[in-house]
Amino acid sequence: MSSAELREKFLEFFKERGHKIVPSSSLIPDDLSVLLTTAGMQQFKKYYTEPSLAPAPNVVSIQKCFRTSDIDEVGDESHLTFFEMLGNFSFGGYFKEEAIKYAKKFLESLGLKIEYVTVFAGDEKTPFDEESYKIWQSLGVKDIRKAGREDNFWGPTGTEGPCGPTTEIYINGVEMWNIVFNEYYKKPDSTFEKLKTLGVDTGMGLERLAMVSQGKKTIFETDLFQKPFKLLPAYGIDGRVLADHLKGSVFLIADGVSPSNKEAGYILRRLIRRIAVRWRTIGHKSFELFIPEIEGVINYYDFYKELMINKEKIIKEINAEINKFNKTLENGLNEFLKKYPEIEAQINAPKERGTYKSHDLKVISGKDAFYFHQTYGLTIDIIKDLVRQGGHSVDEESFNKEFQKHQEISRAGIEKKFGGHGLLLDTGELKAADEAELKKVTRLHTVTHLLQAALRKVLGEGVKQAGSDITAERTRFDFSFDRKLTDEEVKKVEDLVNFAVGKKYHVEMKEMAYEDALKLGAQHFFKEKYPARVKVYLVGDFKVDPPEIFSRELCSGPHVKNTSEIGRFKILKQEAVGSGIRRIRATVE
Repeated sequence: MSSAELREKFLEFFKERGHKIVPSSSLIPDDLSVLLTTAGMQQFKKYYTEPSLAPAPNVVSIQKCFRTSDIDEVGDESHLTFFEMLGNFSFGGYFKEEAIKYAKKFLESLGLKIEYVTVFAGDEKTPFDEESYKIWQSLGVKDIRKAGREDNFWGPTGTEGPCGPTTEIYINGVEMWNIVFNEYYKKPDSTFEKLKTLGVDTGMGLERLAMVSQGKKTIFETDLFQKPFKLLPAYGIDGRVLADHLKGSVFLIADGVSPSNKEAGYILRRLIRRIAVRWRTIGHKSFELFIPEIEGVINYYDFYKELMINKEKIIKEINAEINKFNKTLENGLNEFLKKYPEIEAQINAPKERGTYKSHDLKVISGKDAFYFHQTYGLTIDIIKDLVRQGGHSVDEESFNKEFQKHQEISRAGIEKKFGGHGLLLDTGELKAADEAELKKVTRLHTVTHLLQAALRKVLGEGVKQAGSDITAERTRFDFSFDRKLTDEEVKKVEDLVNFAVGKKYHVEMKEMAYEDALKLGAQHFFKEKYPARVKVYLVGDFKVDPPEIFSRELCSGPHVKNTSEIGRFKILKQEAVGSGIRRIRATVE
């Protein structure tokens, strides 16, 4: 079967069994705890905690996915960055027995025989999945293997969410289908609680299914790579890497990503620059040869209408990024290859790759790698790509030390300008790359104090902070509350914060003993360990007697001096993240 036929058959199989077909969501997820959509269940994540919101109790989808965790393995038999995930999902509609039977029956409908399956062996946190073991036995599967948490306990996507034991199906030695039984919710503090509604989440890579059903040895021999690309398959491993990265770039741009230096845009830029390096090292500079390959992807993947709609934009974005980078790349490559002529010789003689004797192999020092990174923009990825072609390697550990040393120097400069606040750049709560972003983060950090105070004023003093995460784009604030906020309550909170902004309250800091701060009623994060002396930030009008205090909170982060610097506060969304915990995402304009 072609990949198109496999997609159709999968959707129809589950539609006939009471599943609603749901289209793929964007590669840019609603879940801001992850940069890109990495799994089919991501768009359904909230339905495992709030099943009443689901479009149906049982759904089926084919989801576009993108992962960078295996980017260095791309080019072997089965690893990719972009792939399609076939999945069936249930939010209280059915559980283990039905899910396992569906999977076995669908594979048999393709004429495929299960080689063996795995189930979760259990550990000190979660018991052995005996139920799945017995179901497979009852279906006549003889080879049932037990595996640990690393292999057979999945999730969550991001730092928290639904998760549970899995059973995996193998055919011809390839992991084919992963069936997750969402029984638990992992909280931000890494503890688990039982979900009220049990759910099913399955994932099967279309590329691997095509490889097995089409009788191919690698995913790159399937129609998913042989049909769209005319030129690249002739270049062996280089061609595979180029095809994967080009396909991933096409889909990212179609979903609204543009090359940049942060978040999803950085991943796209990284992909395109790796394309430019590979293309250059196999003897090409012109982008024109890529256009038919891009068009091939767009035409062959007509299942995804957004590709054709964004065709001109896709070609333009890739072309612009490659041309922009080529100016830097040319100088950097020339200097790098001049320093390492043996690598240049191997690049120019591709048939001899891998033939150097061990005494000819080089380890590029971290100091050299960082020099080319800083001076010519050759990232560690690019340098690794270059040297790997000859079997050489890079001392990544010493590169990371050089990079860290550089960051410390840069941080010291920011500290000087921001009074020590630069130290907060890597705490995990605040995320900023430069001074401009740090200014935005400072506004967002301060407004988060106002948000907590407003929530307590509107919802009651039972509201306590349960976590936060602040980037240059938004603030995310988790708090204890046992129900969804009404639209009226959300508006009251938003209006109250903007009231405090409009009052042009001053922000003052006082140092005091931790116990004294608590006596004053200063808000604090109950999971945080505080030193004996703490900083308390107060927001209010200190010219009146007594002072009009809007917010009083323990903190050591960066703050504006006056709330008028914050700008207009806007709540983007609210959601549940666990039992008794709500989350608000907001920004300032």
